[in-house]
Amino acid sequence: MNRILIKGGRVVDPGSNRDGKFDILITNNKITRVGKKIVQKGARVFNARGLIITPGFIDLHCHLRDPGRPDEETIESGSRAGIAGGFTTLCCMPNTEPVIDNEGIVNYIIKEALRVRLCRIFPIATITKRREGEEITEFGELIRAGAKGFSDDGDTVADANVLRHALEYSKIFDVPIFEHPIDNNLAQDGVMNEGYYATKLGLKGAPAIAEDVIVARDLLLAKFTGARLHLCHISSKGAVQLIRKAKQDGVRVTCETCPHYFYFNDQALETFDTNYKVNPPLRSEEDRQAIIEGLRDGTIDCIATDHAPHTQAEKELEFARAPSGMTGLETALSLVIMELINHQHFSWLEVIEKLTINPARILKEELGRLKPGLPADLAIIDPEKRWRYTEAKVKSLSRNSPLLNKELKGKVVGLIINGEIKFLPGDKVV
Repeated sequence: MNRILIKGGRVVDPGSNRDGKFDILITNNKITRVGKKIVQKGARVFNARGLIITPGFIDLHCHLRDPGRPDEETIESGSRAGIAGGFTTLCCMPNTEPVIDNEGIVNYIIKEALRVRLCRIFPIATITKRREGEEITEFGELIRAGAKGFSDDGDTVADANVLRHALEYSKIFDVPIFEHPIDNNLAQDGVMNEGYYATKLGLKGAPAIAEDVIVARDLLLAKFTGARLHLCHISSKGAVQLIRKAKQDGVRVTCETCPHYFYFNDQALETFDTNYKVNPPLRSEEDRQAIIEGLRDGTIDCIATDHAPHTQAEKELEFARAPSGMTGLETALSLVIMELINHQHFSWLEVIEKLTINPARILKEELGRLKPGLPADLAIIDPEKRWRYTEAKVKSLSRNSPLLNKELKGKVVGLIINGEIKFLPGDKVV
C-alpha cells in the first residue's frame, strides 16, 4: 500500500475553509486524513515546516498548440510548464490547427495527456464548426468524448443569434460557454489599449469599450437563456462593473482574469517589447486597479493564465505584426504572491480559491480541495523563495515572456498529482 505523509506545513484549503498547520496523509493516490500529529507506519514522510500546502492549481484557460504547432508547444511541453507552476489540471483552448471541433481531436488530446502522464488535461471544444461563428458543433458528442466546455477563444461569437442558440444548447448539458469578449469592429486591429500611452507611442489603440460591449451583450443573452456563461480574460473596469451587477441580478455568470492584467498596465509597452502584446491588451492603471478590486470582492472568480506560446521569430516581428500572447504557466504564482499577497494584502485563502476550488466548481469536477476521499492533487509552495526565470529554467517550448531573466518571489517546490509525486523540495522539476 502506497502511503505519503506530509507533516507540519501550513495547509491553505479554501474549499474546506482551512488555514493552519496540519498533516496530510495520502493512501493509494487519495487523501485519507487531514489533521494534527498524524502517525502512520510505513509511510514516506516529508517535513513541510515553513512551507504552504494547497490543492493543485486548475487553469481554466491555456493554449497548448497541439495539434498543429509543435514548434510553439505540445501536450508534453505544456504539461511540463504547468507542473513547474503548480498546475495539476489544464483546460486547453480549441484554437489549434485543426481546431477542436470533433470527437477525434478531443480523443487525441486526452490520449496524449495519458501518454505523457504529467498533469490532467481537459479539452475545451469549439462553439462553432471550424471556429467560423456560423454553425454550432455537436455538443453532446464532444462532451461524451471528454470536452468540459465550449469556446471560440481567439474570436468572439459575433452573431448574437448563434451565441443565443449555443447558450440554449449548452443548458441541456449544464456546461459553460467560455466567451472571448472583444468586439473586433470596435477594436479595429488595435495593438494596445487606446489611451495616453498608445498616443504617446504612436501605436494603434483598441478601446476598452470593445470588451465592455460584448460583455454587456453576452450577459443579456445569459440572462435571457438562463445558461452558464464564463467570460474569459477580463481586463477592463467597465467589464468588472457589468459582471458585478449581473451577479447581483442572478445571472449565471463566472469570469476569469489573468496575472498580467493585475500586474502590468499599458505603460509597460513603452519598451516596445512585443512580449507585452496580449489580447485583450494591457489596460490603464485605472483598469488594473478595477481588476484587483474585482478579485477582492469576488466579482472575478478565477485566475487563469491564458498561456499563449509563440516562437521567437514570430515575436521578433515589428510590433503591429507580432502575434498577441505571453506564456504564463510557470510564472503565475509568483505574480499572485508579489502583487496580490505581498502588495495588495490579499489573504492566502482569497487567492488560492481563485486557483483551485472556484475553477473546479465551474468545471463541476471533484477537484480543488484537500478532502479525504478525493484525488491527492496538492502543491507545496515556498512563498519566500527568490528565483530568476531564465531560459535554462523554462519548461515551455516558447520563451515569449516579459518576465524572462527577471527575479521573482514565491515558487512551487513540490507537486503531487493523483497521489503521484512529480517533485518534492530539493528535486529537479521534470
